[in-house]
Amino acid sequence: MTRLRPFSDHQRGLFISIDGPSGAGKSTILAHLSQLLIADGEQVHTTAEPSTGPIGTLARNLTETVSGPALACLYSADRYHHLESEIRPRLEAGEIVLCDRYVPSGLVMQRFDGVDPAFLWSLNVHADRPDLAVVLEADPQTIAARLESRGAHNRFQRAPGSSHAESHFYRQACDRLIQAGYDVLRVDCTSRTPDQLAQIIRDRLQAFFAVPEQETTDARTW
Repeated sequence: MTRLRPFSDHQRGLFISIDGPSGAGKSTILAHLSQLLIADGEQVHTTAEPSTGPIGTLARNLTETVSGPALACLYSADRYHHLESEIRPRLEAGEIVLCDRYVPSGLVMQRFDGVDPAFLWSLNVHADRPDLAVVLEADPQTIAARLESRGAHNRFQRAPGSSHAESHFYRQACDRLIQAGYDVLRVDCTSRTPDQLAQIIRDRLQAFFAVPEQETTDARTW
């Protein structure tokens, strides 16, 4: 039997982020992926950003009324607090952490407010790198139709042409993350179902990170 563990530390849990344009289906795919991993015998913790902590709650409440660098700083402050208070402890306990939105989103959303990408990177450069950053991609027209069907959740999604702009910003963010050494998995979700997409991600995790369970036991008793 195998377990999913980082290359460098077979005792620590695996950190996976899932990002992508609004309407791509991040939350649904994350839920399917969590179920697959639990069925494989993994301990899984799911979370999201903005977090449910005090800074994340403030950021979520102020998204409609605060903009630009101020909101970008608030989101990044939540990210560092989220790491310290929730993500790192779960990883140290050997759990797989699945995070709905992380640094890639931090490099994208405030672009709608005209914030310089270099400034956004400077806010996020010290955040822990996930073991795999999954970025969902889809045809902008498909995403726009999904958003229109479900309804916009915030002012960014209500912006004219938001799906095309957000897809463009994510492509640029992926390039920046790869240059910085992130392991990025780009997955086209235009015509695939959430369970198919979850299976693709799960198979990639198995191919990259599966180690014999005995090795994780040895790491704990060393």
